[in-house]
Amino acid sequence: MAQIDEFAALAAARAGRELSGYDDLWQWSVSDVAGFWRAVWDFYRLDDRAAAPLGPARSDVLADATMPGAQWFPQIRLNYVDQILTHAELPGAAIVGLDEAGERTEIAWAELPGLVAAMAAALRAMGVGAADVVAAYLPDVPEAVICFLAAASIGAIFSGCGADYAPDGAAGRMAQLAPKVLVTADGYRYNGKPIDKVADNSALAELLDTVTTVINVGAAHDDWRVPALSYQSLLEANAGAELAVEKVAFDHPLWVLFSSGTTGKPKGIVHGHGGVVVEHLKSAGLHSDLAPGDVFFWQTALSWMMWNFQVAGLLCGARIITYSGSPLYPDADRMWSLVADEHVTYFGTSPGQLQASRKAGLHPGVEHDLSALRCLGSTGSTLAADLFEWVDERVRPGLPVSSISGGTDVVSAFAGGSTGVPVVAGELSVRYLGVALDSWAPDTSSLRGGVGEMVITAPMPSMPVFFWNDPDGERYRNAYFAHEWDSPPPNPVWRHGDWVTVTDHGSLIIHGRSDATLNRHGIRMGSADIYEVVEGIEQIAEAFVLGVDGPDSKYWMPLFVTLVPGAELDDALRSTIASAVASKLSRRHVPDEVIEAPGIPHTKTGKKLEVPVTAVLAGRDAVNIDPRAVDDYSLIDWYTQVGAAHRW
Repeated sequence: MAQIDEFAALAAARAGRELSGYDDLWQWSVSDVAGFWRAVWDFYRLDDRAAAPLGPARSDVLADATMPGAQWFPQIRLNYVDQILTHAELPGAAIVGLDEAGERTEIAWAELPGLVAAMAAALRAMGVGAADVVAAYLPDVPEAVICFLAAASIGAIFSGCGADYAPDGAAGRMAQLAPKVLVTADGYRYNGKPIDKVADNSALAELLDTVTTVINVGAAHDDWRVPALSYQSLLEANAGAELAVEKVAFDHPLWVLFSSGTTGKPKGIVHGHGGVVVEHLKSAGLHSDLAPGDVFFWQTALSWMMWNFQVAGLLCGARIITYSGSPLYPDADRMWSLVADEHVTYFGTSPGQLQASRKAGLHPGVEHDLSALRCLGSTGSTLAADLFEWVDERVRPGLPVSSISGGTDVVSAFAGGSTGVPVVAGELSVRYLGVALDSWAPDTSSLRGGVGEMVITAPMPSMPVFFWNDPDGERYRNAYFAHEWDSPPPNPVWRHGDWVTVTDHGSLIIHGRSDATLNRHGIRMGSADIYEVVEGIEQIAEAFVLGVDGPDSKYWMPLFVTLVPGAELDDALRSTIASAVASKLSRRHVPDEVIEAPGIPHTKTGKKLEVPVTAVLAGRDAVNIDPRAVDDYSLIDWYTQVGAAHRW
């Protein structure tokens, strides 16, 4: 029986009535928020890991439901690491590390407590204590997980940054946190090339003047500002150390994640131990049904919240896979080969990887043994309906696809697929339990079947505890709660900044960012709708559509495309694009121009830079795009020239 079915029985007993199907269960979860999260606590027996049992009163779960600043489980003391260690007696590997060259390492469940204890002892000897920061500048490797767990076990705060960032970009994030310890690695491989990071690591240590110790995955380095100690030597020197996990307050900081920072200093978003534990058990356990025996792999990087969510597999007793390298090297089949070889049961990826697989003509279900795979997840951007259909045709008929939407802000998902709920191509199957998600018109009326603002009307435990360096909470409030509605709601609501349709059958369709709306003649459309149509055309590798306001109410809607090798943007392809948009979406939203671009700029986590590039095309003054936050900043100059050449 799936975990969510077992949980539903507990929920029905708590509700005192029959809960008929998922919709009923969700309605109960958002109408009795404290009761729902109490049920999650009890279902996963979290009293066993807390310093003292949870009290019986509703206020013991949710003392204050006001957003922002809801007070969850105020008397509870626990630690994220304790939940993982409940699985330490499982057989086999807890973590498997793979790299682009095919190197493979394993950390057994039985080894995990000892490794965490040794690294925690090393951190303590470095003077790291509760509320000190350990910063990691690493590829997606098992050592990152061990360092995170070691830091968390002593109440220290962890923050990760991918090794693909330049030192200045990494420092723009890490320096805000004044870290005491920096964790680095000598290098990694990407697209078939060795990437030497030694000079970058030394430069970053120079930029972070609060760092007193560097731990390096690789050789020791005694010529840096702060000598780098060898990770392996530290483990060996502290072998046999006793693991002493510190119980901390429910909202004690666990980690700091950062916003993309494309148009300003990245915001440090702080999440607490308890909120992450209950939210990730719900999302990974109830919705994804991860449990001992599962193999969980989400292709990710330390700069992306999916790295943090992948570690949640350990909370559920699943084996997790880390992967360092390009997901498309030596070709688009790389991830499918990995999924088959490692008997992955839950594979998480991106629309870009699936699109590349489709355009490469792959047939993974025939070319590999994917019999262990029971679910495919996708996030990062909207998953188009034709990619659901490709998975059904080319991976396995009936394989559940969980397209999810959430974010760094809550380090989890608001909506996605769920065990036992039918999948509809192009839709997110359900609003997740405990997520009071709605679609609102400007007058705050609830919409069904129409496009509205995505809002969350009740608190979630994994909403940020606070923003770093935001003592009065102003930046936090402005980020989510400062929207001016035509009819102000009686209580603050979280506005996420996405256009969403909630369908009559309870699923969701995400249309793109509400601050990057395509508004032709008063008719709004999300960019994701355009991408689904255009990127489904065989010759198009990627699309980028923008709506630019000009003088005298003029409006310019160019579509930029990159092409697959061998394709040509001629009149015939332009006509194909226009016809596809007109027939499948709207004649009003046929682009004014189709322009071949040398590339499309993204954040480091793969999101298209729609809002800042729109401002660039409009010629607005003081458009501040941080080069360190963009995958290829040289493209911004090209778009600036295109904007300058456009004549209204």
